[in-house]
Amino acid sequence: MSTESSTARAYRRIATEEAYAPQELIDEYLRLLKTDNVEIGFRSLMGYFLQSSHPQPQQVVSRLADLGERRIADMDAAGIDHQILSLTSPGTQVLSVDAARDFARLANDRIAEAVRAHPTRYSGLAAVGFEDAPSAVEELERAVTTLGLKGLIANSHIKGTYLDAPQYLPILQAAADLDVPVYLHPQTLPDAAISPYVEAGLDGAVWGFAAETGLHLLRMITSGLFDRVPNLRVVVGHLGEGLPYFLSRIDHMHQKQVASGRYEAIKPLQQKPSEYLRTHIWLTTSGMPWEPAITFARSVLGNDRVMYAMDYPYQYELDEVAQMDALSYSEQERYEFFQGIAERVFKLPRL
Repeated sequence: MSTESSTARAYRRIATEEAYAPQELIDEYLRLLKTDNVEIGFRSLMGYFLQSSHPQPQQVVSRLADLGERRIADMDAAGIDHQILSLTSPGTQVLSVDAARDFARLANDRIAEAVRAHPTRYSGLAAVGFEDAPSAVEELERAVTTLGLKGLIANSHIKGTYLDAPQYLPILQAAADLDVPVYLHPQTLPDAAISPYVEAGLDGAVWGFAAETGLHLLRMITSGLFDRVPNLRVVVGHLGEGLPYFLSRIDHMHQKQVASGRYEAIKPLQQKPSEYLRTHIWLTTSGMPWEPAITFARSVLGNDRVMYAMDYPYQYELDEVAQMDALSYSEQERYEFFQGIAERVFKLPRL
């Protein structure tokens, strides 16, 4: 385990996908679990974390709402200098329109308060209630310009709809105009797709998250969203949710689909689908501290497209940072991986 002070090395270790939830939101999730009107995935995921007697989910939940001494002690123990905080999945995206707006504002205020209290240890991303685009734009502008938050967290689909849908364009345009990235984070699959995953016990982080969020990111690309909003920047965790491995096939099949006119949704793009991952999208290593996968992602997308994340508290492993420090990188590459890319993408202050 590597816990030496950041002054003893030439870089800060910045973890870029680190979850938080106000206790009030946890309580609201518990209330929703007592009702019948919740998605299958929400009941599977939050039912496990909030109602299981197993120590692993209990430890996760006990850490989620803490933005003080315990979280900082955990960071110190693991060798993390700075966390970029964001509202945990599924965030606001399972709530009513009014509740989503109110809980987004609460979470943003709490994260901003923590950043003010610990400016060298925390930065934060803003949450919004996506179903009410005007209020979402207003809240994102407040969170960025007044609270100083550094991006927008989107916990993937919004009740089965995706960010390529026209109703979300004003929110994404606002993020682009504010020059902050959108962090596309997983949640469980929507009811229309989840049954085979739940049946096999594969609906969560083991595979369902990647299937759902990889689909979401690919929809954003193939819909032409990045052509319509050319200054939109997106960050996605878990080394791109499997897409980097499929880029050659995606490009090949997309070209054939455009030529054949098979699908109304598939139109010509200004670039190959794979090229958007090199021009508009950055990856983090959250939950994927595995050298072969990191090396592959860097090789196909570029070293400047892959940065570090831990996925705290869901995947809090004390030896992970030591494993990442041991990657066969030059000192400059290690600086970029842990610090430089994150500072540029999220426009973090140099501390």
